Amino acid sequence: RLEMRYFGVKVSIIKPGYFTTAMASFDTHSKCFLSCWERLPQETKAAYGDNYMEGLLSGFNTLQISFSPTLRLVTDCMEHALTSCHPRARYSAGWDAKLIYIPFSYLPSAFTDLI
Repeated sequence: RLEMRYFGVKVSIIKPGYFTTAMASFDTHSKCFLSCWERLPQETKAAYGDNYMEGLLSGFNTLQISFSPTLRLVTDCMEHALTSCHPRARYSAGWDAKLIYIPFSYLPSAFTDLI
């Protein structure tokens, strides 16, 4: 963003939370995860343990429940950034971006790593 200012280009950063999209589809990700897992050497699979893939898929499936279906929150940020006389430097779209990621960015990384 700051590098582009030199050239007279204003950049706004849009940080969306998690939204229900085709890119965040459980089916798509589970197929990709399982495909990668199957190609791993047996030694690597053993290092991760037998329950690793089940836990990963279960966690992603649980997380997907909290995804917002309202994509308009993101497109509204885009519209404001593109049409405003004075766009903000940063936009956060979605409740999780505002209530989780912004506060976490101010905490020490050792603390956020624990969580």
